[in-house]
Amino acid sequence: MSLQGKVAVVTGGAQGIGRGIATVLAARGAAVAVWDLNTEGAEKTVAEILEAGGKAIAVGGDAADAATVAASAARTREELGPVTILVNNAGTTAFEPFTSISEAAWDRMIGINLKGPFLVTKELIPDMIEASWGRIVNISSSSAQTGAPAMAHYASSKGGVIGLTRALAAEYIGQGITVNHVPPGFIDTPLARQGPLDVDAIAATMPMKRAGTPEDIAHAVVYLASEEAGYVTGQTISVNGGRYFY
Repeated sequence: MSLQGKVAVVTGGAQGIGRGIATVLAARGAAVAVWDLNTEGAEKTVAEILEAGGKAIAVGGDAADAATVAASAARTREELGPVTILVNNAGTTAFEPFTSISEAAWDRMIGINLKGPFLVTKELIPDMIEASWGRIVNISSSSAQTGAPAMAHYASSKGGVIGLTRALAAEYIGQGITVNHVPPGFIDTPLARQGPLDVDAIAATMPMKRAGTPEDIAHAVVYLASEEAGYVTGQTISVNGGRYFY
């Protein structure tokens, strides 16, 4: 599944799942723009790609800010060319009892996890329309599929991502543009290690007796971004090690 000649944007590519996706896309031949608020982390991802012989640039900025998104897109087009692969990965998470969630916390979660993909997709999809070819892969969450205690704002935001995926798939079907989403299961990332959960203990309870890795998610994304997945749109590719069967 070669992506040679394609230009990809990966939001939230500074670490974890985003870094895994960016490096695997680059390994398959795509030129990758790594967008992240954490510019230093994005530059580290790019350095890893360049060291492996790939092509990439780091673009710092907030994917939930329209002006920043426009500037990031302009720079990406100038340095790499029109974008035909988009991975909306940037996001945040939190654990908080429902009655303790403030309006500000709710708005922040929706802003980052749902408004961000809306803004970035709206900015970049004209490139795909012009090319009559495009791949949009949204990173959702298994929490939106099953529900999750103390994560109402997070699960709601990712549920919105699933709805956005299906609406866009329906709107652009027949134009060479596919839109799918990947809901990760329990993935061992730096963000997970910083949270309140015992990653190793939970991993031991998984059907495969391990947590997922960023590369597990990345390989699913690469398939959906490929020419070979041209007849796949509006779909859920669950990567959760058999934890949930939907």
